[in-house]
Amino acid sequence: MKIGVVGCGAVGSYYGAKLARAGREVYFLLRSDYEAVRRKGLLVKSPEGDFRVQPKCARTPEEIGVCDLVMVGLKTTANGEFARLLTPLVGERTAVLTLQNGLGNEEQLAALFGVEKVMGGLCFVCLNRLEPGVVAHLAHGIIVMGEHQRWLEPRTHDIAGVIRHSGVPCKVTDNLARAHWEKLVWNIPFNGLGVAGAAGYEAVMSGVVPGGAKLGPCMTTDKLLAEPRWEQLLRELMLEVIAAAKGLGMEVPESAADKNIERTRTMGAYKASTLLDFERGQALELESLFLEPLRRARGAGVAMPRLAAMCEVLKMLDSAGKSRGYAS
Repeated sequence: MKIGVVGCGAVGSYYGAKLARAGREVYFLLRSDYEAVRRKGLLVKSPEGDFRVQPKCARTPEEIGVCDLVMVGLKTTANGEFARLLTPLVGERTAVLTLQNGLGNEEQLAALFGVEKVMGGLCFVCLNRLEPGVVAHLAHGIIVMGEHQRWLEPRTHDIAGVIRHSGVPCKVTDNLARAHWEKLVWNIPFNGLGVAGAAGYEAVMSGVVPGGAKLGPCMTTDKLLAEPRWEQLLRELMLEVIAAAKGLGMEVPESAADKNIERTRTMGAYKASTLLDFERGQALELESLFLEPLRRARGAGVAMPRLAAMCEVLKMLDSAGKSRGYAS
């Protein structure tokens, strides 16, 4: 199986490295990290044991050519590049598996390549990219994957088997849409409050950041869980997400809130991906992670007042980053 990895940040690099270590033919499409990975390979630091691999490196998709499997780990802010980056990799029998955050990514890929080629995967993992060619794996790692708007295919189980053989736990779901909302139960509150919390509790509750207000520090998962009012807000956001899922016809149990909170306590001072983007001065994944779920909930007649207020704060912070050119 020839595998192309597009979007070699923490997620793409980690799962691509695991597949390469298992002996698969893995190509990394790289930009700024190209020289570092070409010369020294990719180092994964993990409590399960550090390892280094030497994947095949390319600067352009044309150098890679058509693949059997394309794994997409791009930030969703780069989805406008799908056609340019992926078209040379996709042939008649290629499977495109997006591991991106949030909602709407599969739909964008299907519009380009057809529903029959598109799969989605949800990554439940704690990862950080430390420097070019170095990724830290902190905890977890399971992938939950399924077909986009289609029944499970033989290739679904084949690809899941390839992933499992690399040492990554992988489950197959027959309801990818529900799996997305199950992950949003964690992603929306911890990613959102990790950044929006810098504007202060009152701002996040009201959706208004006073003019001239100074930002505090961003909030790691342990800080959000250490103070009762932030933990309560986390829980309220989770319950809004669960209510939205139910409004859209997907049964996500309310117990998912408690399970996600207790699981997160084991992560320590973890920085969610949106927090890292903000600290690096990069665009936030507003559309896929926050605004699209809010739109779908409203379309189903489900109010999400806590999410709506937090979105206003995140939009303000993201606009401030745009005005200064995301200086980093």
